[in-house]
Amino acid sequence: MEKQKKRFEVSGKVIWGSSVSLAVLASIPKLFDSFSTPHDIIINSSITLCFSIFIWYYNIYSLPKFSSQRTSKNLFNGKLFLSVLMGILIMIILVIAHQELFEVSMDAPIMFELRGVLINLIVYMFLHLLFQNYQTQQMGVELERTKSVNLGAQYELLKQQVNPHFLFNSLNTLKSMVDINDPMSSDFILKLSDFYRFTLESRKMDLISLREELQILDSYVYLLKARFEDGFVLQNEVDAKQYDAAIPPFTLQLLIENCIKHNIVSLDKPLIIKLYTEGDFLVVENKIQLKRGVLSTGVGLDNINQRFMHLLHKEIEIDKTETIFKVKIPTIYDYHNN
Repeated sequence: MEKQKKRFEVSGKVIWGSSVSLAVLASIPKLFDSFSTPHDIIINSSITLCFSIFIWYYNIYSLPKFSSQRTSKNLFNGKLFLSVLMGILIMIILVIAHQELFEVSMDAPIMFELRGVLINLIVYMFLHLLFQNYQTQQMGVELERTKSVNLGAQYELLKQQVNPHFLFNSLNTLKSMVDINDPMSSDFILKLSDFYRFTLESRKMDLISLREELQILDSYVYLLKARFEDGFVLQNEVDAKQYDAAIPPFTLQLLIENCIKHNIVSLDKPLIIKLYTEGDFLVVENKIQLKRGVLSTGVGLDNINQRFMHLLHKEIEIDKTETIFKVKIPTIYDYHNN
């Protein structure tokens, strides 16, 4: 299960600690004023404290859902202007509330407004920098996660390209052919050699042309036919105009291997796989004839989809009915291999 994205948070210690500090700093001039009383200092500090706490939480909760969107890279924007206006309004309310509550008159209310604007700017800029740093960290985490997913998909691909079960079955088939002096043994060895040569040559490539992919598939299908005979049928109806399109190597081999893994393949019940184009998609279609006791985890298709997302920024499409299973593979024409 994918981990939930970490939410942007500011420690309560930071909010309350900075607010208390600002309240103390705002009261320092009063300490040197011979006309100020402890009562005046407390009222002055409480107004600054309440205002600072409000400004902190207002700016935090005005962030775009904390982390779901990006903020404007411009520090001075409409949000700052709205925050300043809101701060002025709240400061007026606090001053009036203290006057009514403590029955005192405030000297130079304009000074409270200027102090409020200054506190607002300090909090806003500090929070803006914290949030930008948070988003940078989140982008780094997402990039590392994407790299990790891609490496995992490549590792799974490599394991499936040199599938020990497939090699074991191919060698058993070859042994049976040699035992009965099958004249096709030499061709089988050549096709097996070609297939693994393609594997070694293509495993470091991100994309190959559909023409090359079909050449790999030809050797793979030959080996399958030697094993299953008429129990396996591949109907290649791909439009030749699509041969210059590009897909990740061994995509078709993995999809066909996935079909064989989950479906019955026998002379009495042949597995027929159709390969054709549909717009910009390459379609692999088979009739559903599931094996008993074989549960699909979806790992194989998910690995293929991860490769397409990473390399082409597109997803494969799966169309399943009660009788037919289709996998639609996106293709591209303008590509450069690394």
